[in-house]
Amino acid sequence: MPYIPNTDADRRAMLDTIGRSSLDELFSDIPQSVQDRFRPLGLESLSEMEVYGRLCELASSNAGAGMVPFAGGGVYDHYAPSVVSHLASRSEFVTAYTPYQPEISQGTLTAMFEFQTMVAELFGMDIGNASLYDGATALAEAAWMAERTRRRGRVAVSEALFPHYRRVLDTYAWGSDLELVEVPYLPNGRLDAEAVPSDLSALIVQTPNAFGVIEALDGLKDRLGDAFLVVSCNPISLGLLEPPGAFGADIVVAEGQALGLPMGFGGPLLGMFATRQEHLRQMPGRVAGRTVDADGTPGYVMAAQTREQHIRRARATSNICTNSALCALAATIYMGTLGGCGLRDVAAQCAQRAHTLAERIVEMDGFELAFGAPFFNEFVVKTTQAPQAVFERLREAGFLVSPPSELESLGLDGALRFAVTEKRTNAEFDQLVAALKGESR
Repeated sequence: MPYIPNTDADRRAMLDTIGRSSLDELFSDIPQSVQDRFRPLGLESLSEMEVYGRLCELASSNAGAGMVPFAGGGVYDHYAPSVVSHLASRSEFVTAYTPYQPEISQGTLTAMFEFQTMVAELFGMDIGNASLYDGATALAEAAWMAERTRRRGRVAVSEALFPHYRRVLDTYAWGSDLELVEVPYLPNGRLDAEAVPSDLSALIVQTPNAFGVIEALDGLKDRLGDAFLVVSCNPISLGLLEPPGAFGADIVVAEGQALGLPMGFGGPLLGMFATRQEHLRQMPGRVAGRTVDADGTPGYVMAAQTREQHIRRARATSNICTNSALCALAATIYMGTLGGCGLRDVAAQCAQRAHTLAERIVEMDGFELAFGAPFFNEFVVKTTQAPQAVFERLREAGFLVSPPSELESLGLDGALRFAVTEKRTNAEFDQLVAALKGESR
């Protein structure tokens, strides 16, 4: 957003209004020793064009600048149509921080309602909230919600969960005395359904999982009885795959960054959350509702707010105090722009290109797919070479993949993970394969 500083006349008028003769007098209460320490910032007067050039120069020194991302692991390099940022910056959506007063927050409330509707439809669920912080906190909130509803003190978790999701989940469990029982994965990379214990509040499964493998959800809910089936998914994959709601999932969550948001050095992100209608009062976060006013004109309001400072107080279902409104707005515009056919096309391109790259990699000596189960846009290969050495060689060639240590934390040694989106090209595949072979770029 362009920034226009105050003029000397503006500053003079403000000082006159508050009865101060200068900035030095305004800050006179600050000890001189502190002022002397922080005053010499070394700033020079530059024009906007000069400042822009300097910032571009600084940005170019970033070690990751210009690298081609194949890293994945929960954040993906998808293309966001320019209409997303254009519409998200329109004045209709610029309101106060929180839409407590619906009469002046109709733009934000409308966008929240549309987002909820799209999330519920995409996940095959009854109702969605207006978003949470990110995919990891959404998953942890789902575990907490399941325990709050079933109260058995135990939640089973797939071992093939993104490590950073698991760390957030561990923190929530520690704070609520919730026992997490790890369920191993089979040699094909999928959850070992036979190893799921009984007497649970919930089972947590991620699909595609941390290995990129598509989990087999069919029949899982029948095994659990009245325990919750919680599914974390990649929303782009649902352009091709049956939604988790069709398999009886009780809660579906996702990281929404792939829906029109930049990678942004790991944030800001977008938590997506949906559940069954009967669990509405246990669902964390906000819910916008559609109603009519005294004249019959449609309008939008905050229909549910479950945070602790509202009327629920000690019975609050979450201490998350807001939703990722701007990120949710961008995702809403992205989904609305693409529509069902567009999302299906993006998903198909991701899957097709990922399989193309996988086939090219395993054609080389010393590389093979780590798992035999189907995958979407992310896959793991085993290598006879030292994976850290391959990782460094790819970095030098301008390609970024997930560090081998992340897979090692999941019990998989000698492996590398590659993520492919619709943005990756055949020319990039050629260069990546050459780098894997040790050839110069």
